[in-house]
Amino acid sequence: MVKRTFRKKAQMKIQQTAFMLMAITLFFVMVGIFLVGFKISGIKSSAENLREQNTLLLVSKIANSPEFSCGVDFEGNSNCMDSDKLMALKKNIGKYEGFWDVSGIEIRKIDGEEKEVICELSNYPDCNKIILFADNKGIYTGSFVSLCRKAGSSGYFYNKCELAKVMVAYNVK
Repeated sequence: MVKRTFRKKAQMKIQQTAFMLMAITLFFVMVGIFLVGFKISGIKSSAENLREQNTLLLVSKIANSPEFSCGVDFEGNSNCMDSDKLMALKKNIGKYEGFWDVSGIEIRKIDGEEKEVICELSNYPDCNKIILFADNKGIYTGSFVSLCRKAGSSGYFYNKCELAKVMVAYNVK
């Protein structure tokens, strides 16, 4: 009878140890799942921050690209966009689909006007917003540039530059 109770106690101790090992293993598995989920969410947010930073760099790159920049006609200003070129580009924007890998480009003159007047060939230059292409779902990031054009008065031509904000949209993936 002593051997039998000893066996029961031994079996009970083995079962307790097995359950304890299972509980500890389950605990560490749950902690591991929590840590992996936390790391994955950090990776997603850092990827989003990286995408936004790339878009900010792209804004500067776009402003200085030949399709937008003022060039030598405006004494080599950096971060200067030629609004005449923008209007010509707007007319042929279909040829540039996917070229910049963004989902929207808008340029808005900072002129103190509350009312937005979208630029078309019929009302240019008496407008304050040039939309090359737009995306309502994208997140817009912007930077300030000089928006210049050639203007004339009394037979003389001069460079007319104004402050503008370039807005570039990117899609969240």
